[in-house]
Amino acid sequence: MMKVYFKTFGCRTNLFDTQVMRSNLKNFSIIEDEEKADIIVVNSCTVTNGADAGVRSYVNKMKREGKKIYLTGCGVKTQGQKLFDANLIFGSFGHTHKEKIDEFLSSQTRFFIQEQENANHLDTTVVSEFSGKVRAFIKIQEGCNFACSYCIIPTVRGVARSYLQKDILKQVDILAQKGVSEIVLTGTNVGSYGRDLDSNIARLIKEIAKNTSIRRIRVGSLEPSQIDSEFLELLDCDFLEKHLHIALQYTHNQMLEIMNRQNRVESDLILLEKIAKKGFAIGSDYIVGHPYETEEMWQEAYSNLLKLPLTHIHPFIYSPRDNTPSASMPNSVDGISAKRRLRELKDAIDQKNFIFRDKKPILEVLVERGEDGRYSGLDQFFNRIFIKSEKNIQNTWLKIDKYQVMQEGNYAEI
Repeated sequence: MMKVYFKTFGCRTNLFDTQVMRSNLKNFSIIEDEEKADIIVVNSCTVTNGADAGVRSYVNKMKREGKKIYLTGCGVKTQGQKLFDANLIFGSFGHTHKEKIDEFLSSQTRFFIQEQENANHLDTTVVSEFSGKVRAFIKIQEGCNFACSYCIIPTVRGVARSYLQKDILKQVDILAQKGVSEIVLTGTNVGSYGRDLDSNIARLIKEIAKNTSIRRIRVGSLEPSQIDSEFLELLDCDFLEKHLHIALQYTHNQMLEIMNRQNRVESDLILLEKIAKKGFAIGSDYIVGHPYETEEMWQEAYSNLLKLPLTHIHPFIYSPRDNTPSASMPNSVDGISAKRRLRELKDAIDQKNFIFRDKKPILEVLVERGEDGRYSGLDQFFNRIFIKSEKNIQNTWLKIDKYQVMQEGNYAEI
């Protein structure tokens, strides 16, 4: 039986998509060692030109090692044809076709199946395993209706569309029976869930929480405009993680307008303060070095940033993505300035995170990994804690009230 290795680039949604493909592979053996694989399935990311380059580099390397390579994921639209024409991949298929993977990998002839235009496909596969983990990602929607000037994803993932609630709950039930006790709701734009079904993400979360085997529900990135009064009511519920990731992207209104963002600094501050008062940690994406970012604009944005109760940051230096409006704007920010701004941003939020952790709340930790008496897991605030223990505590839940708060993380011994 031919051995298949899956290489996943990019986001949590891609991780779930890989699980969908694994679930549909019947006539092949899945292995976790790429060196021993006959076939490599590359689930690609195309969020930046750099992401495309990373995929190309990996494909070239695997081709030199004599592997039979198939390409899927977001990169099919942006570079699939070039890789196919260069004979670097044996076959290519878009997101909407991934459930046919067994048929594709059985093909004796090379093929290129383009992604559907204006795709509205939703998978029907129920994932029964999530690589033996107690935390699992569940995709609740696909696509995005926003049009941020720097982003290609709506073009490659299509319009926002939601999975039926009954199908999501079935998926939750099956994973819960397999031992999963924490789920992460993911998708291209999770906050848009239910807009096409006369529902919303808050109602979905309430239904998922009725499954008593699920101890914690985490939510992917939300847009500020998607956090309404109904969602805010969930902040008092024990089943919701005490951490929200809210995509602000920047903290200056002029830049937010250039980025074609819907949020604005003043309303972001009001919203985040309301959430922080409930004891929540708050994270965000943030882009520095976008075209038209002047030093004066950055200084004001940095000042605005310091006012926000942020505890986590996922920062980027702007990287052009071909065929987006931002890519045609004059890129006026030099690399040295962009790196300095990124460092200032990260240092500021690291300090805020330390202050938040230093309040020493009781931590509810899902221990995910470890060996030789050293383990680590994430607490309810999305902070990692490192634990020394003579017992095997992997895949267990712990309440920890005695721990040391260090700049680089929390430490405990049990």
